[in-house]
Amino acid sequence: MALYEHVYLARQDVTAQQVEALTEQFKGIIEQRGGKVGKVEYWGVKSLAYRIKKNRKAHFTLINIDAPAAAVAEVERLQGLSEDVLRFITLRVDALEEGPSAMTRKRDDSDREDRGERGGERRGPRPDRGDRPPRRPRDDSNAGGGY
Repeated sequence: MALYEHVYLARQDVTAQQVEALTEQFKGIIEQRGGKVGKVEYWGVKSLAYRIKKNRKAHFTLINIDAPAAAVAEVERLQGLSEDVLRFITLRVDALEEGPSAMTRKRDDSDREDRGERGGERRGPRPDRGDRPPRRPRDDSNAGGGY
C-alpha cells in the first residue's frame, strides 16, 4: 500500500460538524477498501487566493492515508460528485509526517504571538539607538506633492 497526504476544501457555508461528517464518510470508504487513515487535521475556515465556485473562503482538512490506489481513487470520485467539496488534492509521499502539520504549527505560533509569548521579544518602548544620529525635522512645505 502507498502513503498519501490528502487535503480537501469544503464550502464555507457548511458547518464544521458537516465537514467532520464528510471526513468520517471518506475515512469509512478508505477503511472499507483495505486502507488505514492516520492523522486527520481540521485546519478551519481560511480565505482562498481566488474565488472557487463563488466562494471566497473554505474549510480545509488534511487526511493522512495508507491505502491502495483504488481506495484513494474512490474517495476522489465521490469528492468530485459532492457539491460541498470545492477542491481536493492527493499527494503520494514516501513517509507520513508525524506530529502536527506545518499549517497547525503556523496557527499555534500565531496564537502565541497574539498572546505576547514570543521568545525573547520585548514589548513596550524601543530602546535608545545610540548608533544612529537624531532624525532631521520634517519639512512639510512639499507635503502636497509639488502641485
